[in-house]
Amino acid sequence: MGATLRMVTLGCRVNQYETEYVRQGLLSIGYREAAEGEPADLLVVNTCTVTAEGDAKSRQLIRRLAAQNPGGRMVVMGCYASRAPREVAALPGVSEVVTDKRELGDLLGRFGVLDLPAGLGRLQARKRAYVKVQDGCLLRCSFCVIPLVRPYMYSRPESEIVAEVRRLVEAGHQEVVLCGIHLGHYGVDFNRGQPRSRWVRLAQLVDRLAALEGSFRIRLSSIEATEVTRELLAVMAAHPRRVCPHLHVPVQSGSDEVLRRMRRRWGAQRLIDRCLLAQAILDQPALSTDVMVGFPGETEADFETTCRTLEQVGFCKLHVFPFSPRPGTAAAAMPGQLPPHIKRQRIETLAALEERLRARYLQQLAGRSLQVLVEGCCGPHRLQGTACRYVPVEVAGDAASVGQLLDVVARRVANGRLLAERYPEQPSAVGTA
Repeated sequence: MGATLRMVTLGCRVNQYETEYVRQGLLSIGYREAAEGEPADLLVVNTCTVTAEGDAKSRQLIRRLAAQNPGGRMVVMGCYASRAPREVAALPGVSEVVTDKRELGDLLGRFGVLDLPAGLGRLQARKRAYVKVQDGCLLRCSFCVIPLVRPYMYSRPESEIVAEVRRLVEAGHQEVVLCGIHLGHYGVDFNRGQPRSRWVRLAQLVDRLAALEGSFRIRLSSIEATEVTRELLAVMAAHPRRVCPHLHVPVQSGSDEVLRRMRRRWGAQRLIDRCLLAQAILDQPALSTDVMVGFPGETEADFETTCRTLEQVGFCKLHVFPFSPRPGTAAAAMPGQLPPHIKRQRIETLAALEERLRARYLQQLAGRSLQVLVEGCCGPHRLQGTACRYVPVEVAGDAASVGQLLDVVARRVANGRLLAERYPEQPSAVGTA
């Protein structure tokens, strides 16, 4: 029996991808996953620091694992480890802190991995596969700590990504999510010094992946609205059954004054216009977003402007979070810090707005054909999954369909999800993406 391994991840899809990269490297040299309740010889914790809550959860997790595995060696990596390595090293049970994600190959080498993985072959216990195509952010939004802990821009070669997606599809994954720290900047590092005619763009990568054989679909992770180019939208429209008509575009605020203090690169109207362009080119796309409440100096009028912006676009899902002052960022020292109760009130208001917007979007999909990735069972002969348009769907079926793509027709809305019926036969590509 090999040495036991336990890996735990907090944070974003990029973190989840990087955890899996380390996991597969260690499994290749004989480590095995520790069973439930079994002590682990090696623990790897991938941390998050995007909010103060992320820091706190990381510390709690490290302490709990140290108590449960007193004889284990613990390696801590991730953005919290990069931001506060001494703080992490002082926590109980921590043997090693990885401060730079570019060192993951060196980390595996120290454990005896000679043949470093060129990418992933399969993601355990996941119906969809995350593929990291880019790392690093060069922007300096005043509230964000990520450029401090991931400052190096790096895009993976297209050929490497294509080969990885092929492996994942052959392994049975029927949804591939392209992710990065700044996804819309894929290729920027390749393009320096090159004539524009030779630039590499995200749209080209998506188009290349869309041409691959197999039963699978592609979803884009978070991308800035201004980087949703006409070229990218044209590629999405050209492959309606391959590329999900879903865009997650962070708004943060609908107030130009707040956006200026956030050091965002555009005003609210430019973002609105880009979302409207996506709605004009794509067939009833799902638009989701991030919204920050309680940024320093945010007035009630600013907040009301944000609500109007969200309603004007018609987002179907809002990821709402309170401003959290992060050490080393400009916003942490700004005047006008808002009290927690104001933030809570505004979060509650946005929760009600999201419920209304989501219900409206779900009603618009009634009667439409949709492609659903089945993720599990929700009752006897009942399946649940996520549609191409990023909404929950329930349909009749058995466990044999879990992990598969099904074509369904949405019939009605119930309890915040679409109730659907299986298509009697494979529909045409038109309107079924």
